Amino acid sequence: QLQASGGGLVQAGGSLRLSCAASGRTFSKYVMGWFRRAPGKESEFVAAIIWSGGSTYYADSVKGRFTISRDNAKNTVYLQMNSLKPEDTAVYYCAAHGTPMSTSPTDFASWGQGTQVTVSS
Repeated sequence: QLQASGGGLVQAGGSLRLSCAASGRTFSKYVMGWFRRAPGKESEFVAAIIWSGGSTYYADSVKGRFTISRDNAKNTVYLQMNSLKPEDTAVYYCAAHGTPMSTSPTDFASWGQGTQVTVSS
């Protein structure tokens, strides 16, 4: 089970940190991903981390602004979002699937509920 939190309303240029708490299983052999869906658009890959080893991957649109990380002790994955832009406005979802690495939402079997991120200009 995945539980996402941390969304909110922020001005352009601001920051937010999203959390995804994992429970019910060990995710040490999983890829954890963040996706987002803006109104009228399809789901978009944002970032992913391979839980064991910590390799990270980012969409070009967020590279250099967002950072994905994980806390093994808390079984939680984070998405630190800095320099937010209005185009980052979306519902953000965390998801998990077994390796290998993938950026396609259709490969991710476990999903948390979304958390709304709204960036005002």
